[in-house]
Amino acid sequence: MKRSAITPKLRFSEFLEDWKAVTVGDFFDLTDKAEKAETFEKDKLLTVRLHANGVVKNEKTTLTGGANYFKRNAGQFIFSKIDLLNGAFGIVPDELDSFASSSDVPAFSFGTNQSPLFFLNWLKSSYQRIDVERTGTSSTLKRVSPEAFLAVEISAPTKAEQQKIAECLSTLDERIDAESQKLDALKAHKKGLMQQLFPREGETLPRLRFPEFQDAPEWEETTIGAIGRFYYGKSAPKWSLAADAPTPCVRYGELYTTFDAVITKTYSRTNIDPSNLRFSKGGEILVPRVGEKPEDFGKCCCFLPLAGIAIGEMISVFETDQSPLFYTYYFRNLYRQFAKVVEGQNVKNLYYTELEPLPIYKPTNLLEQQRIAACLSSLDDLIAAQSDQIEVLKTHKKGLMQQLFPSPAEGAA
Repeated sequence: MKRSAITPKLRFSEFLEDWKAVTVGDFFDLTDKAEKAETFEKDKLLTVRLHANGVVKNEKTTLTGGANYFKRNAGQFIFSKIDLLNGAFGIVPDELDSFASSSDVPAFSFGTNQSPLFFLNWLKSSYQRIDVERTGTSSTLKRVSPEAFLAVEISAPTKAEQQKIAECLSTLDERIDAESQKLDALKAHKKGLMQQLFPREGETLPRLRFPEFQDAPEWEETTIGAIGRFYYGKSAPKWSLAADAPTPCVRYGELYTTFDAVITKTYSRTNIDPSNLRFSKGGEILVPRVGEKPEDFGKCCCFLPLAGIAIGEMISVFETDQSPLFYTYYFRNLYRQFAKVVEGQNVKNLYYTELEPLPIYKPTNLLEQQRIAACLSSLDDLIAAQSDQIEVLKTHKKGLMQQLFPSPAEGAA
């Protein structure tokens, strides 16, 4: 028996009519049949990107025509039978009109009395809670059948209310996109600035110096080992971590996944006896010793201004009497040179004995080091603030969607 419609917690005041119980299939014109794509160019196959809710071109090149490929039209809804419940769905954009997709990525045309953006936003808010059976012989490649998906029961308002909800969420999406573009611009500006503020490989001077240092002496040639000393972190393995453990620590994997250039707070704690740990004094540079991609080692160097933090094994710790924050950014700018001395096949290693002889050029005036570090640090602060603003907007949208759409589970019979 079909369940009754459920009205959401939040509605626009001008709409009073109850929502109706419908199915996913009611949003589509199921009489619209797809045309088979007997032949097509190899770069004109559609797929859907997981989690991003977006339609993209498939980058695969092993493509042929045949009975299992069909032409798709702009404005159609497509989804992955395998990964629908992981967020692989979207609407075909105008620029991908007449591309093809396989039978594993079916498409449906919306009915004239439905709002495509309303449906897409409903699905974004609900896909992980949809109760739809997956069938198949493989545990990893079970598929959602189009028939099962089309039979999913939901609640829906009139088209006018659908459009109002879609417009509200689209406005938020536009704001998020605009703020994301600002973030990308800040990151691009910082990247370009770093290329100007530090000497490029094979050069002895940066291409940009602050006005107060225009007449200062040229940068001095030296090596990484000559400006400080390295040692390795110690212990703090994964099995020793616990939320209520007594000792805050930094582990090498977090240099890749958690921290930016400056570590302002820690997220892990270890139960290892303090006598078997190595603690920061505050002001160290942390360089990952183990990784997968050679160019990531230098990019993930981090400055640790906090004292009393246990530094885990697989981290090379660098101390200098000069400006450690300046050298943190400098090391990040040297990622290509760091990559050249990475060793290993599947698991890559960067031993600090290979870093010590690397030639670098340094300002002889400590104030110039500090000026460069302060400039880049202020940019990082702007980037962090911009990232936080985007997350606030995304959280606001998520909460709004939970209010504007009832959960499929709420309408269960």
